[in-house]
Amino acid sequence: MSEKVVKNWLALAEYDFETAKAMLSTGRYVYVAFTCQQCIEKTLKAIYVRQRQLAPPYIHSLTKLATLMSFFEAFSQEQLNDLELLNSYYLQSRYSEQIDEMRHQFTEQKAIAFIQKTEELLKWLKNKL
Repeated sequence: MSEKVVKNWLALAEYDFETAKAMLSTGRYVYVAFTCQQCIEKTLKAIYVRQRQLAPPYIHSLTKLATLMSFFEAFSQEQLNDLELLNSYYLQSRYSEQIDEMRHQFTEQKAIAFIQKTEELLKWLKNKL
């Protein structure tokens, strides 16, 4: 796998993170969680490609992807909890039949927290590249 593939995954991750911030500014908080999850998923896949020189697996679970990293033991429990949280909202936002209920549960404060957690994880993961 080439460095071009790694750079593409990272560009997609950055695009998703910028989209999450745009969704925050427009009040579409459910999609903040979705695009934050996508950002971290694509960053993990970029790292996977760099480390293994293979195409990443077709999985969306951040925690499963994290276990494939050479530095898995370096993840803090808080970071692993954040990955699980992002996963849970990713699935709900993608497959929920109760979007109105989710919109009421997902507040601006939650969305801001997701942005902050994602930014911290993104920075930490980029240091692992």
